Amino acid sequence: QVQFVESGGGLVQPGGSLRLSCAVSRTDFSRIIMAWFRQTPGKLHEAVATHTPDGQTEYKDSVQGRFTISRDVTKNTLYLQMNNLKPEDTAVYYCNVVPVSRSAWGQGTQVTVSS
Repeated sequence: QVQFVESGGGLVQPGGSLRLSCAVSRTDFSRIIMAWFRQTPGKLHEAVATHTPDGQTEYKDSVQGRFTISRDVTKNTLYLQMNNLKPEDTAVYYCNVVPVSRSAWGQGTQVTVSS
């Protein structure tokens, strides 16, 4: 069963913004820790932002102040607002529960930052 479906990626110029969405098909969405990850070719998934059920957030140092993670439990959706994007943010972005469910990785959404 597909648990996470990511969308919202695209091609954007440096300094631009994107808002990613992750539709979550789990009934416990309001009670689980969720995170956004990204992956570039040849590398493992890396966590960029984490969101706890009580609203606490944590960010990778390189995205702190530029990215904002949030969730809407009424829509069962996790979001990632990305501002002031840089070429090094180029990657496929995924959402997943924490600890990660290896079988639950979705198809991801490609973010490309380029002029």
